Parts: sequence; C-alpha cells; structure tokens
Amino acid sequence: MSALLPLTVTGAEARRRGKTLVGPVDLTMDGPGTTVVIGPNGSGKTTLLSLLHGTARLSRGTITWNCPLEQARAAQAFVFQRPVMLRRNVRDNIAYPLQLRGTRRPEARAQADQWAERIGLGDMLDRSAGALSGGEQQKLALARALILKPELLFLDEPCAALDGRSMREIETILANAKAEGTKLVLATHDMGQARRMADDVLFLLHGRVHEARPAPEFFAGPDTAEARAFLKGDIVE
Repeated sequence: MSALLPLTVTGAEARRRGKTLVGPVDLTMDGPGTTVVIGPNGSGKTTLLSLLHGTARLSRGTITWNCPLEQARAAQAFVFQRPVMLRRNVRDNIAYPLQLRGTRRPEARAQADQWAERIGLGDMLDRSAGALSGGEQQKLALARALILKPELLFLDEPCAALDGRSMREIETILANAKAEGTKLVLATHDMGQARRMADDVLFLLHGRVHEARPAPEFFAGPDTAEARAFLKGDIVE
C-alpha cells in the first residue's frame, strides 16, 4: 500500500474571478497504474491536475492524502505541457531536483548521467537544455521528475505537438515508470494515447467528473451520451 494513496477529494472547487473552473469534484484515487483524464477543451483537465498537485488554489472542499501534506508534496511530481528549461546543460537540469533535496553535486550529476542514458539523451549531457528539440525537452522534463522516484506523477498533455516517434518514446518512458511502481495521472487530448495507456479513465465535462470507470469498460461503452459523443469526435457542449 502506498504511503501517499488513497487520495480523497470531497466537494473540491477551483474558482477564479468569480468563475468556477473545476468542481465540485468528489473523487477517490488509489492503486497502481495510469489514470487518464480526458474531456473537451476547456473542461478543466489542467486545473484539476493542478488542484490535486497543490499548484492551483482550492476554493472550497477538501483534498486529503493518506499521509501528512508535506510528505505528500515530496512524494509527487508534475510534468507540464511546455516544460521550463533551466539555463544550464542537460546534465545539470536533470540533477537540479536532487540538489534541491540536499544530494551532493557529484552524486546528483552521476545519477543525472544514468537517467540521461535511460531516456536517450546520453550523448547530449553537455548541450544547453534550451537548444533541445521539443521531444528532447519533454524527455528531459520526465527525467527531472522521475529522478526523485515519485510515488505519483502528474502529466499535463506531455506529448502535445510532438511527432509520432517522440510520442512513442515518451510513452515507453512512462510505461517503464509505471512498471517500477509510479502512479501516473495523465491528461491528454489524444484518444489513441488514452486507449494505449489508461488503466482507468476520468471524463471531465464543464469542470466536473462526468464519468470515472476502468478503461476497458469506458472505451467499450461509456454510460452517458456526452461521453459517447466525445469518443466519436463530436462536439460536446
């Protein structure tokens, strides 16, 4: 049993300038595997992930982990759609989180070298991170998150705008992380990726969890007309 999970969300809402972006959400998240979050543009996928991770302000309700909040924050990581690259080389970008946690620089850099090899950036260690392609930067961002061995990793559209090869490489890295015990929560607009990676699905609509089901059941036949229309590619309002 994870020290971090289950996660219990009760009546959670995120508001901005009087507008409700997400909520109310009631949700329990537990167990291994990959939870894929899907829904139309503007349905609240990014805000929900940020709310759970703690980078968006909770306006109402509660989000409770199976451990103290400080411990929960240390046991998770977040990879954004457009990752921020530090003005350093690849090696020092990957090593940075370890150094923040107190790992001595030589050890942090040695671990960074190992991760760079694992993700296919082993021959780019001394290259400026800002000079990498989009796919390479996303690999770096994953290594920078996974080097901390998080129990839970949030990913917001990590393959958006990447070509097919880069997407497959990213998915392989994520599959390996899942196999090693990291729980993944992945927001994506790509239904092919959702079908390939999901163990369970959260379908968001108008900021609410409209359906939450095991992936095989959801993709075989959603409960609601809205979800069925979404899977067919129709506009859902």
